[in-house]
Amino acid sequence: MQVARAVVAGIVEYPEAIEVMDRLRDDRISDVAQDTILFLQHPEIVTIGPRARKEGVTAEGYSTVDVDRGGGLTWHGPGQLVIYPIIKWAENERGVPQIVSKMEDWVISALDDCGIEGYRDPAMMGVWVDGHKICSVGLSFRNWVSKHGLAINIETPESRVENLECCGLAAGTTTSLHRLGHTHDLEGRTIDRSRILEAMCETAPSSISRVLSLTEPWEALA
Repeated sequence: MQVARAVVAGIVEYPEAIEVMDRLRDDRISDVAQDTILFLQHPEIVTIGPRARKEGVTAEGYSTVDVDRGGGLTWHGPGQLVIYPIIKWAENERGVPQIVSKMEDWVISALDDCGIEGYRDPAMMGVWVDGHKICSVGLSFRNWVSKHGLAINIETPESRVENLECCGLAAGTTTSLHRLGHTHDLEGRTIDRSRILEAMCETAPSSISRVLSLTEPWEALA
């Protein structure tokens, strides 16, 4: 099983994250770097994908940035765990639906580790809990190296994500785990970014066939 380095950061400005992702992807394509998975958080910003731009979807009252991943609008901000897998997918793993499914399975397994039932919904890719979307998935690929990734809403500010028509869904469909009442795991531990990060690391081998190794601080990449 392959080993991927996991880089855990705090709050990272979105343009800085894109710059690092682009560099890591180029290095991974050239095989001068191993698979790297970034775990971080952004200041509030709404990313706008090609489909949303084509349909003229806007996010009034929010800072926005155009991105090159699939999907529509995605909210980023406090109380969210963002995961960017810069992975060179092996030949037997390739296929966009297959990789997206792996990402969804990964989140579902991590939620199960916390005692929460996550699932897919045919209405939209991502991960759902109790009839609401709590995780967005949006990827782009070059030479089968992925960029962008996942955004899991854990304890986001009231109404900020709920007020948006994220990814073409009606306002209020996308929310956070805490808003749905999922605040503690089966052991009584608080479900926060650290707890979800722990669960993602534990379930990575079974979900995405990578063992995560915590090797470098964000400052070593920026």
